[in-house]
Amino acid sequence: MKIAVLVSVGRHPVSGTARYSRNDAAALTMALALARTHGATLEVLHAGDPANPALKEYLALGAHTVEVLEVPASAGLPGDATAPLAARLRGYDLVLTGTRAEGAFDSGMLPYRVASALEMPLVGAAVDLTLRDGCAEVRQFMPKGLRRRVEVRLPAVIAVHPMANAAPTYAYARLREGTIRPVVEKTPGSPDAANADALAWATRPATAKPVRLAAAEKRSGHARMLSATTTESRGGSVVIEGSCVEKAQVILAYLREHQLVDY
Repeated sequence: MKIAVLVSVGRHPVSGTARYSRNDAAALTMALALARTHGATLEVLHAGDPANPALKEYLALGAHTVEVLEVPASAGLPGDATAPLAARLRGYDLVLTGTRAEGAFDSGMLPYRVASALEMPLVGAAVDLTLRDGCAEVRQFMPKGLRRRVEVRLPAVIAVHPMANAAPTYAYARLREGTIRPVVEKTPGSPDAANADALAWATRPATAKPVRLAAAEKRSGHARMLSATTTESRGGSVVIEGSCVEKAQVILAYLREHQLVDY
């Protein structure tokens, strides 16, 4: 049996630093357990930049080698990884991947596109996985704490849910022993034509939108209905005279009065 795990580069939720993806780490942990139990061959694949230091963290999580398919990018946009991944994954019995990557604009469509290209069934939101008699029994995550068991015949693509029953273990010694192996994949077609649409786009890091501070509405429903039909003064004050410090103190007093700041 041949098992493949697709891994991506994640981002720390606070600092934005590149790191391993928690979803893909859970998929790798499940694949390692299956490979030990069934004596299967395990390959870990990534499509992107082999120089990304975050890929080495998958070595610490148990991967002996991370094979990187170098996908050309243009205008700062990543290339389409579906074609090279589908070409590399032909002949595998089981493909595991996370539900989606952790970038700002990641759509989670890659498992579906790869499964479509390979003409394999896909089971998403997997939290547990067992193999027997050429089939995979998957326990799926459902809303409101429900779970559902489904059975799919191999070969198949399984997308692992973040709540999967897997606890990745990190070991620095494994990071030093493992290797990152770049592989140049040549896809048919003109790269200029394939990236014609990408050249018209520009990318930049996602930024949080400013939150407008608004005082809580304390009036009754009847009073709010009356204000919708009549014109009335809502209070407040206009500060024109005074120094910038005095004006700032008025604003700060207003924010404290309506509990919009806690200092």
